[in-house]
Amino acid sequence: METGDPEMTSNHWARLNQGLTEALNLAVPPIAITFSAEPTEGVASFAEPMPPATDDGRTGRVPAGCVFWMKAVDATFNTAAEDHANCSVGSVTHGFKSLSEVADRQDVATLMSSGWVDGPTMSGVPAVTTRPGNITYGPLAQTPVDPDVVLLRLNPRSLMILSDAYPDLQIGGKPQCHIVAIAKEHGNMAASVGCMLSRVRTGMPNTEMTCAIPAAQLPQVVERLESTAKVDATVGRYAAEDTRRFH
Repeated sequence: METGDPEMTSNHWARLNQGLTEALNLAVPPIAITFSAEPTEGVASFAEPMPPATDDGRTGRVPAGCVFWMKAVDATFNTAAEDHANCSVGSVTHGFKSLSEVADRQDVATLMSSGWVDGPTMSGVPAVTTRPGNITYGPLAQTPVDPDVVLLRLNPRSLMILSDAYPDLQIGGKPQCHIVAIAKEHGNMAASVGCMLSRVRTGMPNTEMTCAIPAAQLPQVVERLESTAKVDATVGRYAAEDTRRFH
């Protein structure tokens, strides 16, 4: 939801972005994900061309919606349903399509026939419940609107601190994009070890995982992470000093 003063909005999220980055020692800036009925005013649409469609009609401006996570590190942009449509699974998790609407798509058939996922698992995948007209992606530090979800790319050390702060943190796997729906729809933080579909399409390094945080909870999350990071730093200094006896 947009605030009355875009500059105040940006400053608020920029401060939280800095807190997150420092507490988790993030190598990749957090991104903001905002669901809306209409495109965010003053933000350009993602403009890369559509490739030729597959035999079953699939195409999109990127191979899968999770690719926008990579693009959003550098720019803020609006996207529509058709921009996401090459990945049927992502179209479902983001609320653009129902499972019945994509059941006959070639990519879904391949995932099912390979054993990567079965029918009951697909039926239970978390999804955004209200069909959006637009999703805005961009760097959290520069977001012009209050986002719904903040997405992080983490290394194992970052996830260690996060799980220290939140011992009950939900950690799952495929499909990786389902964590966005968990954060938006259920108000729960969720991490993913990733999935092969997303890793290949995004080129995300094998050293990275992801986490989705409900944006409204971010002030409390940052405060808790800063406290946890200080404790871990204290323990780290002790361990480093103690280890010197072995050299």
